[in-house]
Amino acid sequence: MLSFRAASALALFAFLNTKLTTCRSPGESAADASPTRSETKDVNLSGVDTSSLTSREKSEWSRFVSELRSPCADQPVSLAQCVSESRACKACVPAAKALAKQVQRGRTRPQVEAFYKARFAADQIKNIELEDSPSKGNPGAPVLLVEFADFQCPACRAARPLVEEALKKHDGQTRFVFKNFPLSIHQYGEKLARSARAAQQQGKFWEMYAALFDNQDRISPQVVDELAKGLGLDMAKFAKDLESEAVADAVSRDRKQGERLDIQSTPTLYINGRIFPSTPDFAEDLEDWINLEVELTGGAPAAAPAPAPAASVPAPAPSAAPAASAPKKP
Repeated sequence: MLSFRAASALALFAFLNTKLTTCRSPGESAADASPTRSETKDVNLSGVDTSSLTSREKSEWSRFVSELRSPCADQPVSLAQCVSESRACKACVPAAKALAKQVQRGRTRPQVEAFYKARFAADQIKNIELEDSPSKGNPGAPVLLVEFADFQCPACRAARPLVEEALKKHDGQTRFVFKNFPLSIHQYGEKLARSARAAQQQGKFWEMYAALFDNQDRISPQVVDELAKGLGLDMAKFAKDLESEAVADAVSRDRKQGERLDIQSTPTLYINGRIFPSTPDFAEDLEDWINLEVELTGGAPAAAPAPAPAASVPAPAPSAAPAASAPKKP
């Protein structure tokens, strides 16, 4: 069970990290769509069980599948038409099922549309350079999860057991990669990121990862040294690596990549290159997302990330206000 504080942190993180948008997705609305239409005839689609939806939910779902385009660019029709005509788009039925779950969970219209865009629009897939980032799980897994997080962020700590439970449940089907994204609002964020990287130099990244989150409430430079000793690290090497240019550059690369992706809060999770929109139903949505990804990929390995360009892409100028994690450090 999550502690009350951890559960509250996760709930607040989900609220702040949810991006409300009215963009129609993926792409534009279907040609016959009319967002101002007051009535939509209830839709029934083969392979999509909507019997558990209330009358209101069925009506909302019917409007979504009637107005949103199919996930496949070569099938520019509504989702409902894609399914009813058995168009050559294997994502249509899963997409209609996913929308039913979103409606049943009480999501607002902007939230549902944002979810659909993030989950199915082709232009939402981002290339994330993995380089030497710490990872665990099956290297050939069909589902690649990449998390950008800050070790001093309470919401990151609260999300950790939920992510780890999902990885455990989908053992063999997932690979998890960690990226440092220390926030300036956290006093020790940068130092903790470097500490984890320094531990990686001795093959103890995941041990340090767990120790830093487990001791977040009492963290300080002295505690970091205590944890390093407890992990049996060579302290002379750890101290040297902690201040090394190589470790600083590794953390900087992660942060700059996060900035290029326009990450605004931590934790931010990408699944096969798509950003995972955080919600109060984090665990359930994550489970659904992974299951659907396995279904759509047919269990094939996740596509390898695109190689880094010859010339590095400059990071955007920092905003006047720092990116904020949720909740803020007391």
